[in-house]
Amino acid sequence: MSEKQQKSTNYGALTTLTTVFFFWGFIAAGNSVFIPFCKNYFHLDQFQSQLIDFAFYLAYYIGALGLFIFSTVIGKDIVGHWGYKKSIVYGLLFSALGAVAMIVSVYQGVFTGMLVGLFIVALGFSLQQTSANPFMILLGEEKTGSNRINLGGGINSLGTTIGPLIVALALFGTASAISDDMIKALSLTKVIILYACVGALFLGVAALFGFSKKVPAGKIGQNEEITNEVIDSQADILDADVTSSNQKVASEENTSSAKKALSSLVIITLLVGMCFVPVFSSYKSNAAKDLVQLSADLEQVSLDENGKKIETLSVQQKDTEKAITKEIDTIRKPLEQNRMLWLSGGLVVIVGGLLTVFFLGKKQKKGWGAMQYPQLTLGMLAIFVYVGVEVAIGSNLGELLKQKEFGGYGSSQIAPFIAMFWGSLMIGRWAGAINAFNLTQQTKQILRFIVPLIAFGLVLGFTRLAGYNVSPLYWYILCVVIQIIAFYVTNDKPALTLGVFGILGIAAMLVGLMSTGLIAVYAFLSAGLFCSIMWPAIFSLSLAGLGKYQSQGSAFLVMMILGGAIIPPIQGKLSDVIGIQESFVVGAVCFAYLAFFALYVRSILKKQGIAFDEASGGGH
Repeated sequence: MSEKQQKSTNYGALTTLTTVFFFWGFIAAGNSVFIPFCKNYFHLDQFQSQLIDFAFYLAYYIGALGLFIFSTVIGKDIVGHWGYKKSIVYGLLFSALGAVAMIVSVYQGVFTGMLVGLFIVALGFSLQQTSANPFMILLGEEKTGSNRINLGGGINSLGTTIGPLIVALALFGTASAISDDMIKALSLTKVIILYACVGALFLGVAALFGFSKKVPAGKIGQNEEITNEVIDSQADILDADVTSSNQKVASEENTSSAKKALSSLVIITLLVGMCFVPVFSSYKSNAAKDLVQLSADLEQVSLDENGKKIETLSVQQKDTEKAITKEIDTIRKPLEQNRMLWLSGGLVVIVGGLLTVFFLGKKQKKGWGAMQYPQLTLGMLAIFVYVGVEVAIGSNLGELLKQKEFGGYGSSQIAPFIAMFWGSLMIGRWAGAINAFNLTQQTKQILRFIVPLIAFGLVLGFTRLAGYNVSPLYWYILCVVIQIIAFYVTNDKPALTLGVFGILGIAAMLVGLMSTGLIAVYAFLSAGLFCSIMWPAIFSLSLAGLGKYQSQGSAFLVMMILGGAIIPPIQGKLSDVIGIQESFVVGAVCFAYLAFFALYVRSILKKQGIAFDEASGGGH
């Protein structure tokens, strides 16, 4: 790559840009508190409640895929044509439109409409995320681009930490215990006010971006020109030691030649949609209607004429209760099995589709674009799994904490634990960002110990200031210490780091599955610590050696945020079948694949002549 003129960092634009990173984390993590609220208010089962995350993360995939298709059809990079500044502004305006849709749907009390509103909000986020990361690179010297992306990741994690706290306070107004019956009686006015404020913030930041003279257009050029420069920037940041032969092959091929990849993604999307349609339609079936009626009849058996619960049931009432329960089980079992079958089918389509591409790309590289590289295809599956397990644990954690053996917490009391889960991501990312700065090795070693502890203290502090009781979380510091030790062992090597943290994730899930109380809660919470550094590690390993296909490969990886839409509902439905605690076996399986990917991708890159022992950077 030719030498480029050095330029100073545009800190004014950088400060403005980090706000969008905050929004991504704030809204996404806030869903974790929003889910149990909607579940009780709209009388949803665990699967239906997970549709909130399904709609949100599906939008990331549809948005990225839509941009890819549209750019292919018109023959130009649409984001490059608009420029990063305008693209982010358009994304913010789109998200504001989603907030309006949320307000209207909440006012009408329509849960489906609320899902549509969240989908539109996330569509805007998809456009923002596609633009914000390369924009970060352009705001200063290319070699320091990873530092700025790390800053964005840290701000994102701050949003995930305080998001659940603010959303919980907005919905419940107190840290005291609120029963499910009280939740059902709450007015949705607070939700309307919450999203009115969110929409106003979107518009405010859009105006700040649009009218700010400090923020450049971020428009490098048209078509190939923008792609190549962004690719060069990313290549500097990854700092992978790629052989000249691999670079030559990548440079000689057309970066937009990915018709087979596009066709495969479209087919996978259609097949997944076909798998989910029967699941959604089953909730309107006669069997589902019968279950609703029978559940109402069962509840009525234990109530007197005034609607108060009867302390001691008569023999006749007990017989009636047993008969209704038996009839419910008879209807529910085949219905739930059918739903689980179709959901599993969607997962098989995605995993099977990517593995098929993996093998076909190895045989015939032409037409596959970035997907011809096995590290990219397997990395797409790794991103799918990573985002899926991260979101699934965060969104199902609330239901787990409501069980007696795990504390029996009220809906408002789960907020500190959810905040600590997302805060665990901040702890890890802040620690992982240390290597991005020009510090002595001794200073780095000291900071690797101090920074996670400071971040842990900040999470507790934010939670305490919000009025919540944090005493159950004090001993969670032991989990943080385990992560600190892991950082020293892995020494910022991406493959080793991903492998070690994947194994720790497996261990955490197994401990949580085999225990109860705070030990199990800590184990499931610690998944946030072990997920924290996986995004940059997977990204850097997946893009190594792609040459001019790095930009395209990055887009494909972003699409795989789809995992946040697919895996949480699967765990939610599994919890309806086998129990909420047992459903966390999904997390163990996900971490197992991530550990496998870390081991296998290392051998793939070695065969390609790529030495990848440098530290990674970035954050999700």
